[in-house]
Amino acid sequence: MTHATGSVLAADVGGTKLAVGLVGRDGQVIADRRAATPPGADAETLWSALAGLIDRLIDDVGAPEDLAGVGVGCGGPMIWPDGVVSPLNIPGWRGFPLRERLARRFPGLPVRIHNDAICLAIAEHWRGAGRGSDNMLGMVVSTGVGGGLILGGRLIDGGTGNAGHIGHVVVEPGGARCGCGALGCLEAVARGPGLAAWAVARGWSPGEPPEPGTGGYSEAGTATARRLAADAAAGDEIALAAMARAGRALGVAIASATNLCDLDLVTIGGGLSQAGPLLFDPLREALREHTRTEFAARVRVVPAGLGQDAGLVGAAALILAAGSYWSAGAAVIGR
Repeated sequence: MTHATGSVLAADVGGTKLAVGLVGRDGQVIADRRAATPPGADAETLWSALAGLIDRLIDDVGAPEDLAGVGVGCGGPMIWPDGVVSPLNIPGWRGFPLRERLARRFPGLPVRIHNDAICLAIAEHWRGAGRGSDNMLGMVVSTGVGGGLILGGRLIDGGTGNAGHIGHVVVEPGGARCGCGALGCLEAVARGPGLAAWAVARGWSPGEPPEPGTGGYSEAGTATARRLAADAAAGDEIALAAMARAGRALGVAIASATNLCDLDLVTIGGGLSQAGPLLFDPLREALREHTRTEFAARVRVVPAGLGQDAGLVGAAALILAAGSYWSAGAAVIGR
């Protein structure tokens, strides 16, 4: 297994936030800076926001003398491993040459970009709840549903870098239309906004927010998956049905992946995963129903172990643990 020396400049690029950090070779975030992704911004404004955040980090903590490279997790789709990105949730970037821009800024260093959900899966395998498992699926259930697949202790990229994209496994044939255009995808059922919309269509009205200082929401009546989970915990029947529907869909999809790939472990992160038993109980029930062979029944499903640093840690692993997470073919482009 090949490991780089020195720290890595890591970036996590999403539709609502940008994060950059220095990550040590032990996978610990040394320092980080975060900012909101400029809404509705054009390509150059978005690039300036990311570059400015990098400048701020370096100005605050200094440029490491032993920087080993630059790793980035970014929403997809993208042309991989070239790092030309067109994130669905960042409309201003369509065909944006992110890897090329970063390579110009850091000449002579490897710059590697992968899907953000894959980076989260990498982080869980390298330093999170998936440590010690050679065959696992790391999932994110939030605004979308994505994942990354580790088999034989190595990231599986697939032909275009999209292996492990469990969000487009069909769980309800002929069901709701997914953003990809197909019917009944897991993402169409279990993504947070879709789940909230399903509940609203059946008469759910978000409850009042908790008292100030108790956590929760700043706007009464906002239909979000987080509010839905809170109402489910309070006993709302429609909210409970929605969470059970998402859990069952996840269980069916995980069973399919487990039967196909002989998985040991599945980790689930993202906002919806914080619903706890409301999501995981129906998930595990559906999983038991659909994993009747001995090899499949042994799979464990657990919450992701890393918090908000997971995206940075996974991006850094593209450099620091390249032997497991960056393929030889991709290295020609990603250096």
